[in-house]
Amino acid sequence: MAGDSILLMEFPGLGTLINVVTIIGGAAFGVLIGSRVSEKLRDLVTDILGLVTLLAAASALIPLWSNEYISALPKGWTLLVVLGSLLIGALIGSALHLEEQLEVLGENLRKRFRASEESPFIEGFVSASLLFAIGPLAILGSISDGMGTGIDQLILKSTLDFFAAMAFATSLGWGVAASAIPVGIYQGAWTLVGLGLGSILSGYQIAAMTIVGGLMLLCIALRLLKIKEVAVANLLPALAIAPIFALVVHQFV
Repeated sequence: MAGDSILLMEFPGLGTLINVVTIIGGAAFGVLIGSRVSEKLRDLVTDILGLVTLLAAASALIPLWSNEYISALPKGWTLLVVLGSLLIGALIGSALHLEEQLEVLGENLRKRFRASEESPFIEGFVSASLLFAIGPLAILGSISDGMGTGIDQLILKSTLDFFAAMAFATSLGWGVAASAIPVGIYQGAWTLVGLGLGSILSGYQIAAMTIVGGLMLLCIALRLLKIKEVAVANLLPALAIAPIFALVVHQFV
């Protein structure tokens, strides 16, 4: 009976709902303890998050050398698929001004949260939104949720995001909590994809998405470490382009 009641509680989007709650909860806890943390320590925390994001990016790039990905594409096309996806995605994202729109959304939320212009609200919102949304778990977990094959991946992501949101919020404030809004919309869209398409994506297509996402995580790490300000939001369409481009190359090249 207990098992049945748990099953009845599961519905498409549950994993994303849990994820949104954990981001807000982690950020709220981080804001509470943030005032007790020195500015020097908050900067160090941001640097640590940048380094961990760098590690996550490296992990997401592993499929580039997988047999499934390499064998599905013609020789010499493994990198070209990634490059082409990013270039096309950048053109679309720049034409749609996604980076500017995300910053405008952050500014509007900053005013709603009544944060000062000097506060790191927008930086926290933009960086956290991209970090929580871009990772492969956001896509794969949401698709799995929509397909009804379980929310294990999103539960894992929610756990990681809780601690990341807490760490981010100690230095970047309530903007991190506000990132739950675009994350919920983004993962909800992928859940609908999973609900409508089922298991239509092949392994090599998912690998292409994961690799592209890994490079975006690398860009986020560079931003957090204050090395290079890359307009990562303008690259977001590449995540949708990657599996399509990989399919075209697989079928016709």
